[in-house]
Amino acid sequence: MNLSAFSRYILVFIFSAAFFITKAQTINDVQNSLEVLATNFPHEKIYIQFDKPSYVPGETIWFKAYIMAGADPSLISKTLYIDFINSNGRILKHCISPVLQSSGFGDYAIPLDFKDDEVYVKAYTKWMTNFDSTFLFHKTIHVIQTKQVVWKKNTTTVKTTIRFLPEGGDMINSIESNIAFKALNYDGNPAKISGAVFNNENQQVAVLKVTHDGMGSFLLTPKNGEIYTAKWKDDAGNNYVTKLPSAKNEGASIKVLVQANARSFLIQRSENAPANFRKLYILATMQQHLVYGASVNLSESAATGGSIPIANLPSGILQISLFDSNWVEIAERITFINNNDYSFEPEVGLIELGLEKRKENTLVIKTPDAISANLSVAVTDAGIGIDSSDGIVSRLLLTSDLRGVVYHPNYYFTNNSDSLQQQLDLVMLTNGWRRIEWDSVIRNKYPVVKYVNDTSYLSLSGRVFGATEQDLRRGAFILMIIDNKQDTARRTQQVMVDPSGNFSNPNIILYDTSKIYYRISGNESFANSSVINFNNSSPAAKITAADTASAPFYSDSATENYKRRLAQQQMLALKMQQGTTLDEVIVKTKVKSPMQLLDEKYASPLFSSSDAYQFDAMNDPFARGATNVLQYLQGKVAGLQITVAGMGGDNSSLSWRGGTPGLFMNEMPVDVNQLASINMSDVAYIKVFRPPFFGAVGGNGANGAIAVYTRRGADMQQAQNSGGLPYKLIIGYTTPKEFYSPDYATYDQRNESADLRTTLFWDPMILTQPGSNTIKIKFFNNDYSQSFRIVLEGISTDGRFAHIEKVIE
Repeated sequence: MNLSAFSRYILVFIFSAAFFITKAQTINDVQNSLEVLATNFPHEKIYIQFDKPSYVPGETIWFKAYIMAGADPSLISKTLYIDFINSNGRILKHCISPVLQSSGFGDYAIPLDFKDDEVYVKAYTKWMTNFDSTFLFHKTIHVIQTKQVVWKKNTTTVKTTIRFLPEGGDMINSIESNIAFKALNYDGNPAKISGAVFNNENQQVAVLKVTHDGMGSFLLTPKNGEIYTAKWKDDAGNNYVTKLPSAKNEGASIKVLVQANARSFLIQRSENAPANFRKLYILATMQQHLVYGASVNLSESAATGGSIPIANLPSGILQISLFDSNWVEIAERITFINNNDYSFEPEVGLIELGLEKRKENTLVIKTPDAISANLSVAVTDAGIGIDSSDGIVSRLLLTSDLRGVVYHPNYYFTNNSDSLQQQLDLVMLTNGWRRIEWDSVIRNKYPVVKYVNDTSYLSLSGRVFGATEQDLRRGAFILMIIDNKQDTARRTQQVMVDPSGNFSNPNIILYDTSKIYYRISGNESFANSSVINFNNSSPAAKITAADTASAPFYSDSATENYKRRLAQQQMLALKMQQGTTLDEVIVKTKVKSPMQLLDEKYASPLFSSSDAYQFDAMNDPFARGATNVLQYLQGKVAGLQITVAGMGGDNSSLSWRGGTPGLFMNEMPVDVNQLASINMSDVAYIKVFRPPFFGAVGGNGANGAIAVYTRRGADMQQAQNSGGLPYKLIIGYTTPKEFYSPDYATYDQRNESADLRTTLFWDPMILTQPGSNTIKIKFFNNDYSQSFRIVLEGISTDGRFAHIEKVIE
């Protein structure tokens, strides 16, 4: 949802509520302040899809993260950080992923000797660390040990707890209040309780009855001088006595009623309320945007009501805030709007099914014609179950905006019944939402940004220090030699230093740890007096209690036993493989094709997609006869139209499926004339990516891309000798592993081993667009699975979500 759309809401709603508006200018001032907040301090939120719900030591956790900002895919951050943490709070792995199409992906290999039952995951961007850490992504991953751990409950210290939460925040004497409650067991799961509320004379004034998942509510009109006490017991028969919050003698309250197309509200003040409670303001916001505002006159009457239309609002949490005449917030209520506008449904199915041992399967994914989408898919053995308590919809629309833990949030999106909406409203009544600090907004005070968002990727950028202004004005350039294990040969780059001392080459994306040798040239005094600092930095990882807070794992005993039996077999197989690691590495190297080796040598991870035509120009005899790259590619790629003009190829043109593909030389954008000027004797490798291609930074790949790589290797090593040059060690992105999916249709030494995979297929980056919206995927069954579970999730460019789950048997 963009800013202009939210602006239309407030204009419509203010005038529709004109029957009790007395002054709109102050509300407009607050709206302007909110828009500054929303524009300059938007909030990002993260959801991560994992390939399966539980793992065995030695297995790899595959993940795909989606990042939203408000109701849209986030364009705020270019880098994502994911920490894997053990039960002692030690970071096992700190992953750094580039954000592509508002998402990032990666993996973590659990050590074979891992002894814990859980791995904790925390995900965030640098921008998110400026705000409340409660809203970072947290997830507990279950690790299956071969020997079942017996938990011993400490019955002497563990108790059932209950919280009472008056609607709006406070109880006011003589005003009927809606009091919600939430009861939890020792393990954080909902508790079944029963009881009643009593006054000073031990007279029963309300009954405690759980409506759903430990939650319920009751009405109570507090009286001056009365103290209210709840007497209740849990399902184990333990008795408890809990005092309710004290009521205020004076003030104002708000009640909200959930209706199909509106949220009706009732505002009441106490009879003896002072002047500042006789003129009030009510505001409703979504994602820091004002969608409703009115001034309420209670000078003659102690109560009034109204209704907020919701039919045109996006789905999500609506925050309703009540202010006194001095713009001090006195009550707050959140309510969830579900207009069923948040999803799209891809078609997912198998056109070729092989449930027998090591049989081939063909999975087809088709998105609607008008949708551009970013998806991830996992195919697993259906017998290992699934944790369906949470998902992309419930996380990004509900729990990422709430404090506290919501039990089985996915449940609230299973249907649109009135009863479920009432249950969801209990979640709203029992969980706080404090994204807006109204005291600061009213006074036009905004958050202090300590960590600037990553607006560029981890690339060759930095600043020169020590140079005088005169030296900077005279200019210089920096020659760099990049030594990285991703490359078999070193790369040289040259960047200019601007008058402010900054330098940047955003087209060189760094992975792993690179040793960068450098020399400042073009200005001798500049070079002798200056030092270089690179901009690559990662936010310091801080471990909090929330990072290692255990969450319940949902699995029935039959599923758990099935997974434990598999775990025992997998552990045995992994230990045998570990004992022959050297042999395995040798085998893998031998079976790689020359084209795979060429791709590993030249293509960075962003360009390593296999969905491309590949050409070994060094060993192709037809390459020697071509005058340039364009002539060489003519007729080699279906649908790619190439018109070569002139002897040197100047003013040539390319077209693929009605558009122009992106052009790259050594992964840096070039135009068609530059591409045509490359001598074929200098070309080593060419990749032609099918549309869409979004791996390149700064390039347009919606219509595919052509990447040309010039030769490098031993013949360039001597020229790149870096002896005596200063260098810096720069940490780049974590290199993602390629998911191994065996091909039993061809010979491979690895196929001789037992196939005990529970994840049969994983692809974190499936990109579709109109005209290219059907994807076919082949994978092979393992040695034992008799049914598959397919889980597909993703987001569209307009901010809608997909969640498809199917069991094939």
